[in-house]
Amino acid sequence: MWISDQWKEYEVLDASDGEKLERWGNYILVRPDPQVIWSTPRTDPRWLRYDARYARSNSGGGHWNDHRLPDHWALHYKDLTFLIKPMNFKHTGVFPEQAVNWDFITDTVRRAGRSVKVLNLFAYTGGATLAAAAGGASVCHVDAAKGMVQMARDNARASGLEDAPIRWIVDDCGKFVERELRRGRRYDAIIMDPPSYGRGPSGEVWKLETSLYPFIEQVSRVLSDRPLFVLVNSYTTGLAPSVVGYILDSILTKKFGGHTEAQELGLPVTASGLCLPCGATGRWTADVSIQ
Repeated sequence: MWISDQWKEYEVLDASDGEKLERWGNYILVRPDPQVIWSTPRTDPRWLRYDARYARSNSGGGHWNDHRLPDHWALHYKDLTFLIKPMNFKHTGVFPEQAVNWDFITDTVRRAGRSVKVLNLFAYTGGATLAAAAGGASVCHVDAAKGMVQMARDNARASGLEDAPIRWIVDDCGKFVERELRRGRRYDAIIMDPPSYGRGPSGEVWKLETSLYPFIEQVSRVLSDRPLFVLVNSYTTGLAPSVVGYILDSILTKKFGGHTEAQELGLPVTASGLCLPCGATGRWTADVSIQ
């Protein structure tokens, strides 16, 4: 498991009965988590003294209860700054478990010792984009949600990266990749965080289990002749990391050499000393000889 244990301002305090108790800077949140299927004593008094709790609705979705939060506030991870904003579907604008991937991205770009062009697909509020830019890469950030791209731009500004070479694109990721192929544009590294389920602009259905392999096949065609890495995240419950690793190996290692690693992501839980599983990540990395 790759564990994001370098946070200073974020913490999973406890997890029990389908919920996690979190510290986001100066604020305490309670949010549902489908992985928390155990029931352990809730001895931390902050279970009863939270600033907001997200409750699921029986009819789908949910809402924030006992909301005592500002519209937004800043959260720092090393040199990066994120604006936290409670949103629909329990989200806050940041997935803290991704910090271990941000470190990998920044370090890999820096070690390359050359200019690196990164394509970040399904890029959300830009954690991976900022990590790549902080390492010195030029980045193309693509997400279909205009509001999320604006939040990513705000995060870049808050992190002192407003002048970094980042292209901000609001578009369907599949359609964008098709156009990049026609334009002949190539990238040295690709990051993607695809949804479990969705619909494209023409109503086409995206289902991770059937769409991921052909999508990675297509995306691999926009890699440069000297690719550096490809990183794929998945939050789909039940999809083993080894599946993501097998896909990357069968497409990328076969074509470029290099090697693939795949692990669960995790966050340490203060109350138990254990780690909360938070999805899977696969990383294909080129051999040093072609970097």
